[in-house]
Amino acid sequence: MLTQPLSLTANSRKIIGLFIGGALAMTLIGCGTQTIISETAKAAFEDRLAEEQVVDAKIKTGIVSRIIDIDKSLILDVSVDVWKNRVMMTGALSDSDIRNSVIRAAQEDSRISDFYNDIHIVSPEEQSQRREWMDKAKSGGQTVSNVVSDVWIETKISAQLISAEDVTSVNYRWRSVLGAIYIIGEAASSSELNKVLDIISATKGVKSVKSHVLLSSH
Repeated sequence: MLTQPLSLTANSRKIIGLFIGGALAMTLIGCGTQTIISETAKAAFEDRLAEEQVVDAKIKTGIVSRIIDIDKSLILDVSVDVWKNRVMMTGALSDSDIRNSVIRAAQEDSRISDFYNDIHIVSPEEQSQRREWMDKAKSGGQTVSNVVSDVWIETKISAQLISAEDVTSVNYRWRSVLGAIYIIGEAASSSELNKVLDIISATKGVKSVKSHVLLSSH
């Protein structure tokens, strides 16, 4: 029997949002771009069935593993986000053949229902610079005030969506690629989605926004 998503009142969602927002704010002050709110903690409040979360996690883990098999350093260049069997791949690579190999490896999973290839082809210099930012962020060495990089933009969007009224931010995944934002997930309504996209579009450093977000059928 399928387990239904956790049902929350508007007030409960606000309290949760304030909690996560406060924790993230403390993180931004003390730890650069590292987020202390774990994926497991956020999952409890997503509008996905537990079984859907498990399948999505397995799809993502498999894709990441196959990318690492190609070249472990690629994990700094590309990102994988999965929502209800729909896969969004983002990033920046300087070699189209490598990008094609990454895409083919990612698409090997038959459970994928939709696949969005948002990996940019960039110059070697751009790839190197972006990789440096990502590496510093993963090691906790880059603070939010250093530079308006993809890491900075993603962190800024996180803070704004978490604190926004009538937005359940845990139902969205967003990535910045040289200022181009890609987002996947599920919106409770068209008004919520429009609010999310407006917030992202108004964020400093954002050049464009492409949405792969579903509208909830609930």
